[in-house]
Amino acid sequence: MNTERPTRRTMLGLMAAAAVPPRTVRLHVMEDRFLEEMSRRAFRYFWERASQQTGLVLDRALNSDQPETRTVSSSAATGFGLTAFCIAAERGWMARDALRQRTLNVLRFYAETSVHEHGWFYHFVDANSGARVWSCELSSIDTALLLAGVLTAKQYFNDAAVSRLADAIYTRIDWRWMLNGHPTLLSMGWKPESGFLDARWETYCELAVLYLLGIGSPSTPLAPDSWYAWKRPSLTYAGRTYISGAPPLFTHQYSHAWVDFRQRREAAGARTDWFANSQAATLAHRQFCIDLGKSEFPGCYNENLWGITASDSAKGYVAWGGPPKDGPIDGAVVPCAAGGSLMFEPGLCVTALMNMRERFGGRVWNRYGFADAFHPLNGWTNPDVLGIDLGIMLLSAENARSGNVWTWFMRNPEIQNALRLARIV
Repeated sequence: MNTERPTRRTMLGLMAAAAVPPRTVRLHVMEDRFLEEMSRRAFRYFWERASQQTGLVLDRALNSDQPETRTVSSSAATGFGLTAFCIAAERGWMARDALRQRTLNVLRFYAETSVHEHGWFYHFVDANSGARVWSCELSSIDTALLLAGVLTAKQYFNDAAVSRLADAIYTRIDWRWMLNGHPTLLSMGWKPESGFLDARWETYCELAVLYLLGIGSPSTPLAPDSWYAWKRPSLTYAGRTYISGAPPLFTHQYSHAWVDFRQRREAAGARTDWFANSQAATLAHRQFCIDLGKSEFPGCYNENLWGITASDSAKGYVAWGGPPKDGPIDGAVVPCAAGGSLMFEPGLCVTALMNMRERFGGRVWNRYGFADAFHPLNGWTNPDVLGIDLGIMLLSAENARSGNVWTWFMRNPEIQNALRLARIV
């Protein structure tokens, strides 16, 4: 496989190709108005529920205007937040200069102040001090989701200071260190007390953006073979066959929030079309919920009320989902399951979301939009929202409406080069 790094002329060609994305789906006026309101409320979370000192976004907060005492930030939530600032600036929800300044604060913190190891960041830190919390790991996937936001902001703001800091953050990451001796498969993380985690990113899930960022690294690139090193288990449900390594639907959504896989497929192996794969996963999941509504949970799920993915539950955070059925599913609905798939199946997803708001109203819809999860029958509604769950809904909605996040992120020549090296054409 050709692993040569591109010339400047090649880089410019790749960037030009990225500037003409496929067309997005046209939404009805009322659907677009609903998504505008949902998106503005989600953005409000990333602006309000962040440290005034560092700009780091809280992992979770109350879905209300009540004061929030928790201060734990998530690296992934901050990556979604950086992208949210670009969306807000483009749509005029807030002054561009204020959003640019907040972006600079975040990037400056990560480039110059934040604790890191070989460029990798901790999963959870205190939003104000940046200190590690809960003895958490340096997380490879959460660093990647943060980096996706960093690179989106770099391209959107097109500002010298933003670009300098973004490049410093990206270049400093030592991707080969995170391999921990393996030729192609990245470790899931590292702890100072015990070293590398045993688990690796070795089976399809939300890992695509992680490997593409690594292959495209300007300093310590992964071998292109790493793209084909992880397993691709096949699943068939309700007549739909697709690749799926874990039941929660978010695994089919996160990478696509930034990487535009439309009209691309792998040139090797089964020549997988990853966008079509996520469309199939979304449709299979919807049918899975419908089937649950007909059997175990009547009144909880139907054609216009569906969605189960990793979220809070009445008993705490759970990574539930399906197919196949996984976790203590109890009839609760998770709006970000449908919301995160707006970019794949906008019609079906926006219909479900609009139905949730119309049917349940203020019980599930508050300051930052939808509650993280709720039960249609027993009255339970999660008082919290989670940054990553609001984030995937916001980015997916923007891609469904305009394709903007795809456009901005795909302008990064490192991503275009990674797709070329991995032979995703």
